Amino acid sequence: MFKKILVANRGEIALRIQRACRELGIKAVMVYSEADREAKYVKLAEEAVCIGPAPSGQSYLSMPAIISAAEVTDAEAIHPGYGFLSENADFAERVEQSGFQFIGPTPESIRIMGDKVSAKQAMIKAGVPCVPGSEGELPDDPTQIKRIAKSVGYPVIIKAAGGGGGRGMRVVHTEAALVNAVQMTKAEAGAAFNNPAVYMEKFLENPRHVEIQILADKHRNAVYLGERDCSMQRRHQKIIEEAPAPGIPRKLIDKVGERCVAACKKIGYRGAGTFEFLYQDGEFYFIEMNTRVQVEHPVTEMITGVDIVKTQIMVAAGERLPFTQKDIQIRGHAIECRINAEDPYKFTPSPGRITMWHAPGGPGVRVDSHVYTNYFVPPNYDSMVGKLIVHGDTREQAMARMRTALAETLVEGISTNIPLHRELMADAKFMAGGTNIHYLEEWMRHHKR
Repeated sequence: MFKKILVANRGEIALRIQRACRELGIKAVMVYSEADREAKYVKLAEEAVCIGPAPSGQSYLSMPAIISAAEVTDAEAIHPGYGFLSENADFAERVEQSGFQFIGPTPESIRIMGDKVSAKQAMIKAGVPCVPGSEGELPDDPTQIKRIAKSVGYPVIIKAAGGGGGRGMRVVHTEAALVNAVQMTKAEAGAAFNNPAVYMEKFLENPRHVEIQILADKHRNAVYLGERDCSMQRRHQKIIEEAPAPGIPRKLIDKVGERCVAACKKIGYRGAGTFEFLYQDGEFYFIEMNTRVQVEHPVTEMITGVDIVKTQIMVAAGERLPFTQKDIQIRGHAIECRINAEDPYKFTPSPGRITMWHAPGGPGVRVDSHVYTNYFVPPNYDSMVGKLIVHGDTREQAMARMRTALAETLVEGISTNIPLHRELMADAKFMAGGTNIHYLEEWMRHHKR
């Protein structure tokens, strides 16, 4: 097992990794930008290194700064968390070339799964169900593009092969708009991701976003930890996640989960990963794989009792998974609300000083957050300031606990999206379960403030 790990991230995930290291008896080196000097995990750190000024390009995205911080502190491994450099194959490669262990998949796995076209081809080979579309990158010939769209059937969605986070996508409803949409998406993809390749998929009108969490070790053992429903989202950004997904037969989840595990074994995957699917009319369609720990991992931890972050560290150190598929039992229901520093209805960021922070408590309540009273939320990063997670024996009990927890949560000095969460937890359609990925945006249109 490692003696010292460098945590190459910030915010609540940095604190989450720090806690996992403590439980394993590992020293955690925390890195921070000048804007994050006052963060809770920096104050709690045995060792902390400033890696640059506030802009992430000069700190959390600076590979030389992170690797030299690992060198000066004699760390053995680097945990990238999520976001920033976590899915950057070049970073993973540089970490390993510099003599450190990257706590995540191999650079080759990140490359295969990071490019949406090669990921889809790998999944088709492994028998994982995919959204109908172009087999690979779209050709330049307009006639061929039109032919592919016709065979897929309108509406179609054009996506950047190197895209993510909801960027580099365009929905096309008619042949007349097709070629122009492809060219525009290519230009945007080239500028945003240094990769102009685009591909086409059938645009599903009313899907849910359901994902399967997997864990794999270096010894070709892999398991899936059930599923999460992340359909409550705005502009492809998730706001509420829950596990298990309401109303999907367990047999179907098991069938898809087994295929995901087979795919991991086929590509020699190691570490934590998430297969993301669109689910519509009883069918699963693979869209992408995230080769890292996800923001919403706590709901899976709550229903399985598996510590995903600790397991990531253990398998990176070469250990075997401490459980088999038979050991994974799904118990009860968990819900997570992302608490963002933003206007709850306009979504404009609300950085600033938190004059009062009171977290809720009680049975089945977990709060993952790096903030506290008098903490200053910097304007330089993502607006998420914490996650509120609850667990109950049933979905109804989990929702009741979440309503109570949201009522107890007190944040003053900045705006947060807690009022929006309170309304959604009382929304009849959400309470019934199974809302699709467009539901929140439609809800917002009808509830204009």
